[in-house]
Amino acid sequence: MRRSRLTTTAAVAVAAISVLATACTGQAESGANDDPDARTTINFWHGWSAPSEVKAVQDNVDRFERTHPNITVKVVGNINDDKLNQALRAGGSNGPDVVSSFTTSNVGKFCSSGAFADLGPFIEKSKLDLEKTFPKVLLDYTQFEGKRCALPLLADAYGLYYNKDAFEKAGVTAPPKTMSELASVAKKLTVSKGDSYRQLGFMPTFHGYETVADHYLSSWDHTYFDADGKSNIAKDPAFAEMFTYQKKLVEDLGGYEKLEKYRGTFGDEWGGKHPFHTGQVAMQLDGEWRLGMATDADVPFDIGVAPMPVADDEADSYGKGFLSGTIMGIAPASRKQNAAWELVRFMTSDTQAVVDFANGIRNVPSTFAALKSPELKLDPRFKTFLDIAQHPRSSTPDGAVNGSAYQQTIQDFGFQYEKGAVKDLKAGLEKTAAQIDTDIAKAK
Repeated sequence: MRRSRLTTTAAVAVAAISVLATACTGQAESGANDDPDARTTINFWHGWSAPSEVKAVQDNVDRFERTHPNITVKVVGNINDDKLNQALRAGGSNGPDVVSSFTTSNVGKFCSSGAFADLGPFIEKSKLDLEKTFPKVLLDYTQFEGKRCALPLLADAYGLYYNKDAFEKAGVTAPPKTMSELASVAKKLTVSKGDSYRQLGFMPTFHGYETVADHYLSSWDHTYFDADGKSNIAKDPAFAEMFTYQKKLVEDLGGYEKLEKYRGTFGDEWGGKHPFHTGQVAMQLDGEWRLGMATDADVPFDIGVAPMPVADDEADSYGKGFLSGTIMGIAPASRKQNAAWELVRFMTSDTQAVVDFANGIRNVPSTFAALKSPELKLDPRFKTFLDIAQHPRSSTPDGAVNGSAYQQTIQDFGFQYEKGAVKDLKAGLEKTAAQIDTDIAKAK
């Protein structure tokens, strides 16, 4: 699905969602009086845009219509959160009944504001056993403070890709399992060329595509908020350890300016000239989709896949990783919520539907049954991501009433710290924590 990174668009979406609370709250009940067995048409809005992805979505909708012949689904693709929010505000018969989003970090806002309808009554009536159906982390990122307004629809699991040919040439026999090993291997794989690089072992900067702060943090046992809901980033030592590690890795691999100049030579993250594809970097933190993209790009080397290394004092947690994914819910203004629920339930919990969709999109299945299905037609190396998705210590950022805003605040601090604009890490984390608390208080 490839859209889980924090972006300016996501930040704009958070602000846009805030206007929905008044418009949407309380509408869920009034829209759940339709007869799901009656002949009807519902609108499903999603964010996929690539031809292969759009086809996979439509194939799944076609399966639904064959099992629910009374319900016709009108599909609208390439809808980002900004467009979705505008439609949710407007409502009306042409608006969405079923909605999906790639931004799991906005679930706290979706649920608390009423932007997505409460699924609790539908789940209870359907007797869908959530704990037996979905991995815990996926359940965590589709609810907020006890209110469930979404269900998971496929997942993203992040791991470490490595160039096996470069490993062999450098005499490295196995992927690193701890963060100190990652640093050591990255240095061995780095080959300078004048004031640049012939090959970089690992791009460590926070602008380095998927090497954003929350993805790094999944390698440490960390807690974003304390028991009182206050930012914990200045108190939990994991945050200082991660920032210290990342900054040292930047320095050890040539320094911020040299690395950023080299990054300017990289191709687009979603194109065939991605720096891992071209051999410009030998290791890459990335999601499961990279395997298919690199294979499609016909890279001239053997690709290895492993879990991301973990903090040195947490070696027993190796195998875990960062998780996110697509979420699916019901528009609160919909007048066909029972019919909408039938589509949500089918696409998120029907084993064959989830397996077929995972095969089509090449993402991680989001149910236990689908994860274990022999009908998964995926590259054998993909098993690494299936295991990460089920690892008990895999993680995802906590929800917040202002969605992903607090993560962007942490990321912005990282941008300043890695380039040396912030000298005092402790004071910087304290200031950042205070800003997070202020922003959340204003959002309530």
